[in-house]
Amino acid sequence: TGAGMMDCKAALAETNGDMEAAVDWLRAKGIAKADKKAGRTAAEGLVGVAGDATSAVVVEVNSETDFVARAESFQEIVRNVAQVALSVGGETEAVANAKYPGTDKTVTQAIKDAVGTIGENLSFRRSAKLSVGAGAVATYVHNAVAENLGKLGVLVAIETGGNADAARAFARQVAMHVAATNPLALTAEQIDPAAVARERAIFIEQARKSGKPEAIIEKMVEGRMRKFYEEVVLLKQSFVLNPDITVEAALKEAEKEIDAPAKITGFLRFALGEGIEREESDFAAEVAAAAAKK
Repeated sequence: TGAGMMDCKAALAETNGDMEAAVDWLRAKGIAKADKKAGRTAAEGLVGVAGDATSAVVVEVNSETDFVARAESFQEIVRNVAQVALSVGGETEAVANAKYPGTDKTVTQAIKDAVGTIGENLSFRRSAKLSVGAGAVATYVHNAVAENLGKLGVLVAIETGGNADAARAFARQVAMHVAATNPLALTAEQIDPAAVARERAIFIEQARKSGKPEAIIEKMVEGRMRKFYEEVVLLKQSFVLNPDITVEAALKEAEKEIDAPAKITGFLRFALGEGIEREESDFAAEVAAAAAKK
């Protein structure tokens, strides 16, 4: 069962040596532990990736501490979740309700059961998938702690009828670029209109302080908007591996190796714990409270 020796001994004592009943007792005990720990913030853990010829997935599974994230037992969970995501399409809810490898449990239930043996709150947070009809989807994990596992995972999809290996090699370079620059969108049209409007309003306000005519202000704003797009749109960004050209220009260069027209159709970037509100711990207060109890 993976439970500790003393827990196993207690289970057998409680069930008069009935092995099957003892396993059920341990499962119930593990579930109870999971419920107790469910309120704790799980903002550590790992991002995992998996892929095949024309598709790839990225998943995030959280733990409470980095120590647990470095344990092989936890890493195996993340690998299995990534394989499930690859097989069922990557949508988070579908993965959560899919069968966990080697069991009759769902991914959600299997992770909950693992809390009893690992001893921390664990949670499957999210997953996503990219696919192409022809071409390649490359994966990249920054600062990997094990193969395909780390704190930051990126997928980049390139559609092409040319050399898939060359396309994947370039897509991996772009994935490294995405890891470094964190673009908002693939194209300017894909940026949230509200974000664009907010930036434009700020630029207009700044430009008006110059006291120049509206016609000049409009040109100033357009210039700043172009700069904004160059900073946040993947295809317009300066390519990290060759800052003298944009990602879009680098793709045109890569088409020589791919030996066919190619198009970047999408990217995904999962950074561990992004958006999770972490609990702030006052260590001095904790020590003081512990001393007061004594």
